[in-house]
Amino acid sequence: MQSHNTTWTEEIKSENSLWSVNYKEIWHYRDLLLMLVKRNFTNFYKQTILGPIWFFIQPILTTFIYVILFGQVAKLSTDGIPHMPFYLAGITIWNYFSECLSKNATVFKDNSGVFGKVYFPRLIMPLTIVVSGLMRFAVQFALFIAVVIYYTFVEKSIHPNLWILMTPFLMLLMAGFAMGLGMIFSSLTTKYKDLVFLLTFGIQLFMYATPVVYTVTSIPEKYKGFVEANPLTGIFECFRYAYLGSGSFESSSLIHSTIIISVLVFIGILVFNKVEKSFMDTV
Repeated sequence: MQSHNTTWTEEIKSENSLWSVNYKEIWHYRDLLLMLVKRNFTNFYKQTILGPIWFFIQPILTTFIYVILFGQVAKLSTDGIPHMPFYLAGITIWNYFSECLSKNATVFKDNSGVFGKVYFPRLIMPLTIVVSGLMRFAVQFALFIAVVIYYTFVEKSIHPNLWILMTPFLMLLMAGFAMGLGMIFSSLTTKYKDLVFLLTFGIQLFMYATPVVYTVTSIPEKYKGFVEANPLTGIFECFRYAYLGSGSFESSSLIHSTIIISVLVFIGILVFNKVEKSFMDTV
């Protein structure tokens, strides 16, 4: 007979509160998270000729295109910052945000096969996307730092300051915004599949509502309130101000971003927890 004092190593419950997040369980599955991050990196680049070098090529080519289109042709103001570091700063953090958002928005559909066979905390998958994106960001960030060093000590045209210490917090906000918004869209796309196409188009439009290729000071006054309401605006302005030493950054905009993103993450987890219980019936 089985003893009544049996101690279970795992206990899977069918009903959990929508408001609860089992952080202890997520930490218990940290090895799975790291394994999935490694798998994502390997699978994506094992059949490419240049491999991780694409991490460098993409932002460099995009920066050159932006310098020509927005710097030389459109002549958008960069607040006196040289075009190369200005556009590269925006591209570096925008790439991380857009990649995390687009992949999180299809996390249920992309992993339905795994979700239907094996139990693990479903939040592991959105977290895997965020951490995997950090690997790509780290490579592109190293390229950006090299450009910053050149323009700081050789050209002497930019002036980094102590706000660079806020970089980890800025990335945390970016990751939270992408994951929170992505989980909401992912929950919706289990039932409304065509929302994926809307999101792809929406991300492209959202870039122009974010100061990626322009400065807040260059926006006409009637549109400035709309751009400043964007929670990414404070993050981008702080990042540029920290590394390039110029811009219209105010600490209040970062507080605004933190509050909105915190609420969005909370809503995202709430919706995610609700949908994960029944998404296999609709995916």
